[in-house]
Parts: sequence; structure tokens; C-alpha cells
Amino acid sequence: MNMPLLARPEDVENAFYEAIAHADLDALMALWADDEEIVCVLPDGRRLEGTAAIRERWRALFAATPRITVRLSQPLHWTSMLLAVHHVIETFYTADDPAPKSCVLATNVFQRGVNGWRLLAHHASAAAEFPDSDETGAPGLAQRVLH
Repeated sequence: MNMPLLARPEDVENAFYEAIAHADLDALMALWADDEEIVCVLPDGRRLEGTAAIRERWRALFAATPRITVRLSQPLHWTSMLLAVHHVIETFYTADDPAPKSCVLATNVFQRGVNGWRLLAHHASAAAEFPDSDETGAPGLAQRVLH
């Protein structure tokens, strides 16, 4: 898959969660850096190293649960010229069920190269509880809903 130049780390992050929402393995894999030392740590504790391992695990995840919606909240971003780190809270939903299925703390590391920004590492860990809502009862102000 030929991926367009992604000008900002946020573009990669948005495309990553869109690929998850659409169970689009090719789109998801096109977002990773062209480096065999990419790493993906899943909430179950698995550490996946390299393109082949990451591709195979996400293929299995999409086969098991093809429709996942992820809502991001409480983002923290650090960005330099060649590296960006985003820490977010991911809340997962399946199909049309409005009840959250799980909550995960995730760190996404992006690298800037000749092909724009790409994902270098995704590290997800189970969260102790669901994120707090704001005083109105609505989810966090910076939340994004991806379908």
C-alpha cells in the first residue's frame, strides 16, 4: 500500500486508530517506520518486534474482533524535530455496544524520516480504571471518537 506523506505525528496517530476501526491491516502496517526494530507491546504483555510479528498479531486481532472503536482521551504530547511521543488513554468499544469494553494506557512513538512521520513504537498497558469524565459528565475534553 502506498501511503501519502504524513506531515504531523497526529496524522499518523489518527490514521492508526482509523485503521483499527476499519480492521484495515494494510493501512495499519503502512503507518509503521521502515525499520525492523519497530515494536508493539499489547495490553496482554506481548512484545512484538519487527514487521512480520506485528502484522501477524494484528491480523489475528482483526479476525477475532473486526469492529473496534477507540476513543482517545487525556493526551500528552512531546515533539522534537525528528521524534514525537504521545501518551493517551484508549477506551475500547465493540460493534454498536455503547458500554466500554476496556481501557488502556498507550504510548505512541513517532519518527520523522524521508517519508514523513511514521510509527516507531506502540506500547499499551491495561489501565486500573476508566478515565475520569469532566464536571459535566462528558468524557475528557480532548477525546476523539474514531469510527
